[in-house]
Order: sequence, then structure tokens, then C-alpha cells
Amino acid sequence: MNYSELEADILRLIVAATEGDVRAFGEETVTRLVRPELLRGAAEDELTEEARAALTTACTNVLTISAAELHDELATIYEGILVDDDLDPGVLTAIRALAHWHSYLEQNRRGELYELAIRSIEDVDHEVSADLDDFLATPEMAAEYERIRRLLDPGAGQ
Repeated sequence: MNYSELEADILRLIVAATEGDVRAFGEETVTRLVRPELLRGAAEDELTEEARAALTTACTNVLTISAAELHDELATIYEGILVDDDLDPGVLTAIRALAHWHSYLEQNRRGELYELAIRSIEDVDHEVSADLDDFLATPEMAAEYERIRRLLDPGAGQ
């Protein structure tokens, strides 16, 4: 499966999934994308102390924080970014995931969950460097794709 086919299949799964399945997928995926180990590579000079605290709070409470609270934490994070282009990839992944989750919580747009799925694929790709022509060739990428499929279409594997 090439990358374009993968994107199209994920979009199809998001569109066809039940409300409960997309919510469960979103919760599991955002939790995966804000895991503590992604934040360990952040240099002291990338974020202010306030931004670092807001990022930690948002990541730790991602499933219980309200959209309004998450909005405030994201504003603090954005205001406290000290670098122009070189934000640590793990920190960037977490911030993007929080932003997509915030938009989903506010507007209930499935497109934000599609973006979370793509960020999750990119996170795995960052670790294993998948081949664009055979994106599922590595066991890690195949496992991530199956995780996405299992959550969005739980009956397909039965």
C-alpha cells in the first residue's frame, strides 16, 4: 500500500465509523501522541517554564480537560515557544495532537481525527522510515495501521 492509498483508506474509515468508534479512536490516538517520552527531548531553550508546565498539564489531562481549558493551555504553550523553526519533533507532535484534539472537542469535526491518525502514522514513520511505495512493509507501520483499522472498524476483523 503506498502512502496515498493509506491516507485514502484512513479517511474512508473515519467517515464510515460510528460516533462511538471515532471517539474511542480519538481518545486512544491523542493519548498515544502526547505520551511523556515524546516530551523528553525538549531543550530548555525551546519553551518558557510556563509553556512547559502548560504542555505537561495538557498532556497529562488530555482526556479529562475541557475544550476551554485546553484552549487556554494551548495559548500558553504557543506564547511560550522560544524557537522559530527547530522545535523538538516529539514536542511538536504533542502540540499538534493537542491542537487537533481541541478542535475536535470544540467542533466535533471528524477531519481533526483524520489529522490525528496522520500524525500517528508520521510518528511511527519518524521511528522506522517507511517506504512511500510500500508503507506497510515494516512491522511497526503495519501494526499502527491495524490499530487504526481495529478502532475505527471493530467488526472488520471478525
